[in-house]
Amino acid sequence: MAKYRHALPQANGGLFLSDGGMETALIFLQGHDLPQFASFVLLEDAAGRAELTKYYEHYLPIAVGRGLGFVLDTATWRASLDWGRMIGFDAERLRAVNAAAVDLVAGLRERWETPGNPIVLNGAIGPRGDGYKAGRMEAGEAEDYHAFQVDIFAGTQADMVSAITMNTVNEAVGIARAAKAAGMPCVVSFTVETDGRLVDGTTLRAAIEATEAATGASPAYYMVNCAHPTHFEQALARGEEWVKRIHGVRANASAKSHAELDESDTLDIGDIGDLSRRYQGLTRAFPSMRILGGCCGTDHRHIHAICEAVSPAAAAA
Repeated sequence: MAKYRHALPQANGGLFLSDGGMETALIFLQGHDLPQFASFVLLEDAAGRAELTKYYEHYLPIAVGRGLGFVLDTATWRASLDWGRMIGFDAERLRAVNAAAVDLVAGLRERWETPGNPIVLNGAIGPRGDGYKAGRMEAGEAEDYHAFQVDIFAGTQADMVSAITMNTVNEAVGIARAAKAAGMPCVVSFTVETDGRLVDGTTLRAAIEATEAATGASPAYYMVNCAHPTHFEQALARGEEWVKRIHGVRANASAKSHAELDESDTLDIGDIGDLSRRYQGLTRAFPSMRILGGCCGTDHRHIHAICEAVSPAAAAA
């Protein structure tokens, strides 16, 4: 049974952490070959699940040590129908791995959660296409497509779902509508290019406001992910209502563009100190940003540094 589905603890304030760049860490730090960047392939056997557990357990002690909450993502960013078929997973096999992903994080919650650090189970849903290239779906098509994963998560212990690395409004709207129909809290996380706009030129403000209008403001909140803070800091404005709806950041380690990262065969971990200071600046300027994690190139070292920079203990020092 879902523990927090009807009352997400992060909605009540307080600092929550999340993990880093799962796929880049599994590939470059743990040595796994992930076809099509799909971490869900590790869920089918005990050895793979052990590797995912090892990955998660780099992060959970950071939150527990500070008494902070944690939003724990499933390894399912690529576990949708089109991506699954590309690597030989039919619908039934995908249903099994999506459910297994929730079982894995539910077991971690049982071991790591304490009264001082609620752990929220988040069903991660990625874009139907390439997260760095604009999709072409209408909202209704996106709703139909992504309902496959949303409905699986609704039947598990998952507390919520997140549409991660969204680069079009239509796809974000479709996932939010599918989640609402299934009774699942939903978060929408947009990614932007170096100019702070979505790949199709839509401003972050316009994307959030259009999603709000098309969904009756059904998303629990919004996030920004898979972009360096230098790419979106200039797009934010203090005091504006749309910015207050952004409650989380999962930035890339590198300040390189998406095109540059796509062409790279090495891991760029960026400047960890600079990244943590930028998170500190964002959380001070925008108090609503309190769910903090990482994306491509980040690992537990980045999250630890971010935690040190923004946590109450660090602020009081």
